[in-house]
Amino acid sequence: MNSEILGVIAMFVITLVLAIPLGKYIAKVYGNQKTFLDFLFNPIEKLFYRISGINPENGMNWKQNMLALLAINFFWFLIGMFVFMNQSWLPLNPDNNPDQTADLAFNTTISFLVNCNLQHYSGESGVSYLGQLYLMFLQFTTAATGMAAVAHVFVAFRDKQTENLGNFFNFFTKSITRILFPISVIIAMILMANGTPMTFNGKDHITTVEGKSVDISTGPVAAYVPIKHLGTNGGGFFGANGSHPLENPTYFTNMTEMIAQMLIPFALVFAFGYFINRRKLGWTIFGVMTIGFLSLAIWNIGLETAGNPLVQKMGADISLGNMEGKEIRFGSAASAYWSIATTVISTGSINSMHDSYMPLSGMNMMLAMMINCFYGGVGVGILNYFVFIILAVFISGLMVGRTPEFLGKKIEAKEMKIAMIIALLHPFLILVGTALASYIPEFGAKTLNNPGFHGFSEMLYEYTSASANNGSGFEGLGDNTPWWNISTGIVLIFARFLPIIGPVAIAGLLARKKFIPESSGTLKTDTPTFGFMTLMVILLVAALAFFPALTLGPIAEHFTIK
Repeated sequence: MNSEILGVIAMFVITLVLAIPLGKYIAKVYGNQKTFLDFLFNPIEKLFYRISGINPENGMNWKQNMLALLAINFFWFLIGMFVFMNQSWLPLNPDNNPDQTADLAFNTTISFLVNCNLQHYSGESGVSYLGQLYLMFLQFTTAATGMAAVAHVFVAFRDKQTENLGNFFNFFTKSITRILFPISVIIAMILMANGTPMTFNGKDHITTVEGKSVDISTGPVAAYVPIKHLGTNGGGFFGANGSHPLENPTYFTNMTEMIAQMLIPFALVFAFGYFINRRKLGWTIFGVMTIGFLSLAIWNIGLETAGNPLVQKMGADISLGNMEGKEIRFGSAASAYWSIATTVISTGSINSMHDSYMPLSGMNMMLAMMINCFYGGVGVGILNYFVFIILAVFISGLMVGRTPEFLGKKIEAKEMKIAMIIALLHPFLILVGTALASYIPEFGAKTLNNPGFHGFSEMLYEYTSASANNGSGFEGLGDNTPWWNISTGIVLIFARFLPIIGPVAIAGLLARKKFIPESSGTLKTDTPTFGFMTLMVILLVAALAFFPALTLGPIAEHFTIK
């Protein structure tokens, strides 16, 4: 068990060590500074801009950038609907997978478009290779969309007074060419070297030691998995996701994928500090996020390594911890660490079955998604945290009798209204969706395999996962129905684009205002005191909104096993 804990510590430390220089590099990329990859990617980007007719030097205000973001995402949505509803006759379908229904195609396309990857199908049997390649494409574009959005916020607070927040297409393209693609290639090489397949052949036909014939699904897995994690997407090539032995063969690949999914969320926090030349603020933000993350992760590791007391009462050995639904090659500690990492940063991939965790472990996973700003997904994690910074600045200003300011810009009524709408949107979507599913048996209760408290948790988890753009699930829920496909699809749309537009709008409004130099009366936002204040606002506004629902689900279930 001690070696398992050391493995968990190593994963966190290695991620942090890699994230700091990567953050500095990302700041240079978005700041149009010279980097060591310019010689390779400058010609590629210039060719792309020449073909597309885009002028990357053409600066846009926040409205123009958000319009560009929405327009290009709508175009990708239309392509996705066509591919998934017609994949049976389209090329690259050696296993003859059937077309998806309209409601499932809607959910699949929207889910991958918004960085959620909430899969209501089994990967190897529900999507053709062409569909998998298009999903891989979306995993690049959706990650780059979030990163481009946060780059606009970076610009807003670097420049003293401006309406020019940069060019969405420029930030978008550089996010792929300079950051996501090169790192994905490195990860893919590591995975292939450790047994992850990379082929366009159909199923492998093998004979087992018992003499039985078995068909094993393969495919271009090594190309798909890296961006799945690096872009905090999470959609598995196989239905078992990261617990599948071909998608995640060894403990070393498990560490690689774990580091990959946390790397850019870490790095973007440091990139913010480097970009606006306020490194102390970057470390303050990272510190608050880390306190929140470790509080949940350490708790889950303790719960899962302790094992299930009901199993122990049956006379079973639980020295390895709660191993139901977990892979022995990873162990309970590394699986528990993954369970919080993947829900905190909105990846949603799994290396164990979340439905089999202890009740309070499931609660912590939901809390990670409900809070939704401890690191968060690529780009949007900082955007969500930025909303709480605005709220904390406003509340702190009222408490000490100072005008609310953040980085030299006054926080006024318009910014506060937007921030509160975005902060309350998340619990609204989760709780309303869960209430409707609970009230109408045909939508909710009849799709459950587990009645009672755990069944309620399954429905609550599904809407929490959709609203947090996460994609993981309690798989006792039969989610491939018109209700779940359409209702979660609608939640996905609102929960993705409004929390992007809102913070960028606030940044755009603040960027236009006159810069106020710091004075003795300025509220310091890069101190531990303000960091603690932000953490308290996060817990009060986000976490407490969900306490009654959590009481009806995982907390009540916890007391049934005592």
